[in-house]
Amino acid sequence: MMPTRRHFMNQLGCAAALGALSPMAARAQALEQVKILYGFPAGSAGDSVARRVGEKLAGSAYTRNPAVVENKPGAGGRIALESLKGAPVDGSVLTLSPFSCTSIYPHIYSRLSYDPGKDFVPVSIAAVMHHGLAVGPLVPASVKTVKDFLAWAKANPVQANYGSPAAGSTPHFIGALLGLNHGVDLKHVPYRGSIPGVTDVVGGQIAAMVTPSGDFIPNHKAGKLRLIATSGQARSPFSPEVPTFAEQGFPELTTEEWFGFYAPARAPAAVVAAANAAINAAIKEKAVIDSLAVVGLIAKGSTPGEMLASQQAEFERWGPLVKKVGFTAES
Repeated sequence: MMPTRRHFMNQLGCAAALGALSPMAARAQALEQVKILYGFPAGSAGDSVARRVGEKLAGSAYTRNPAVVENKPGAGGRIALESLKGAPVDGSVLTLSPFSCTSIYPHIYSRLSYDPGKDFVPVSIAAVMHHGLAVGPLVPASVKTVKDFLAWAKANPVQANYGSPAAGSTPHFIGALLGLNHGVDLKHVPYRGSIPGVTDVVGGQIAAMVTPSGDFIPNHKAGKLRLIATSGQARSPFSPEVPTFAEQGFPELTTEEWFGFYAPARAPAAVVAAANAAINAAIKEKAVIDSLAVVGLIAKGSTPGEMLASQQAEFERWGPLVKKVGFTAES
């Protein structure tokens, strides 16, 4: 079901109320054990967020023990959110999700099995990522810029493809808009997460990939693929030698996606507030900041209200872009 603006505004009011609760005022009995669901494979950038933050939740007002992370890959991250919808409402289960699952998927799935505006409550943003476009050995070494890649793709239509971590994900639409806006037929190859696609780029099975730039960094530094653009408003601090899409004349592809924690909609306000405080404390720790930097992520927290407002803004931004691309789940 498509979330309405009324649903978002109602939820925003609840999130604002949560934000007004101090950790002491919101203190509830700490949970014995918490589980974090993540809808993509182990080893990916988001998986690092779930694990590094999860282990630092121990001993907080939210939970006594480190969180257990359960990977539920498949369906572009939807499985983890579907599981959250039916999870216990005591707040003992959270899902870590990129905003595409709650802000973009409602535009492409006519029968989405969850309603982001009614089934979940935002807890906190945890990390921000820039997406990147990288090419592998299938593409000549002379291709060094986005314009070079488009020219090569136009001249080599049979090989002109790109992978993404999921159909309907933000990287999918970055690649689709790149081709559509510039008259180049770039064929999309969806994967179950970043790592399999990056492996195929390095192996020359596909030409290019759009995915969180952190998932490219080890192979980029090793010279096994070439990261040629990133999607942030400024260059990524983890690959400062790589110009942004905007710097190369493609400002419409500027986007910074976040990973955020969600709880079931009926989770107690006091538990959500305690979880928010614990997550924000965790991502301020140097060990967490440094471990996320290794995979190209910038640690960043929020209040529940700030997270929901961003979710709504992205929902409104991506609606017309998805329509322009013309992709639906039935495509």
